Amino acid sequence: MITIILAGAIATGTAILLPALGELITERAGITNLGTEGAMLGGALAGVMLGIKTGSPWLGILGAIVIGALVSALFAWSVVIRRANQLAAGLIIWFLMLGLTSVIGRSYNGQVLDPIGTLAIPLLSEIPVLGPILFDQSPLVYLGYILIGVIGWVLARTRVGLKVRATGERPLVVAAAGSQPHRIQLLATVIGGGLAGLGGAYLSVGTVGNWSTDMTNGYGFVAVAVVMFSAWRVSWVTVGSVLFGAAIVTASQLQAHGFAINQYLLDALPYVLTLVILVVISARRTSQPEALRAALAPN
Repeated sequence: MITIILAGAIATGTAILLPALGELITERAGITNLGTEGAMLGGALAGVMLGIKTGSPWLGILGAIVIGALVSALFAWSVVIRRANQLAAGLIIWFLMLGLTSVIGRSYNGQVLDPIGTLAIPLLSEIPVLGPILFDQSPLVYLGYILIGVIGWVLARTRVGLKVRATGERPLVVAAAGSQPHRIQLLATVIGGGLAGLGGAYLSVGTVGNWSTDMTNGYGFVAVAVVMFSAWRVSWVTVGSVLFGAAIVTASQLQAHGFAINQYLLDALPYVLTLVILVVISARRTSQPEALRAALAPN
């Protein structure tokens, strides 16, 4: 049972990890995107629509990334160019996408396509204990592994990452150095939206192979919370995502083993447990990016 929970934590946590990594990039540039949930919804539906029409789940995933990026591009235009309130604009994007996907996706309710499934990596998947947990997963989980390393390295070790972090801290200094902080914020938000769309496609195309209304179930908001409570560090974002996945799998395992626990309490368990753990983690967090603090401060 422990192996099942740990393997499930990795698989389920990837649905949080992908949008959370995107939101990490966005917030490092000084923008908070509550529209991440909307980008995930758009990606989830686009993945199923294109997967069914083309017969290729991978084309569906590519389309999901594009749709997620476009949704976040609309958000970025409103907050970076038009200077709209970030929190209000993010919620509007969410409501917009919830409505659009509910209407457009109505005809796709009940339609199915073959999900991507799992891919056991030869030799690595045969390692005792860790093999089945880490290396008998969906290819999108492995992509998550790669993104953890790449994004962490880019943000911490490269000139591009320095510009992104500097934009979140001191955008005027970035402008004085000859770069354009608004362009950096736009690009960071669009990249974050693409990863959110990928997270949505992971749920629909990579896991269940169908679409249902509001199937992201608040995962986009959890991703934003994970980033904020994880000190804007890739390592803690990863830990927070896996913990949320573990809580969901634990709740389902308790149900499967017939524990007499109220259904609503089981449904709430992942969110409550993740919130408690992230609050504990947040006590160790570093300071919030300056531009992000200024953008979220009440007028």
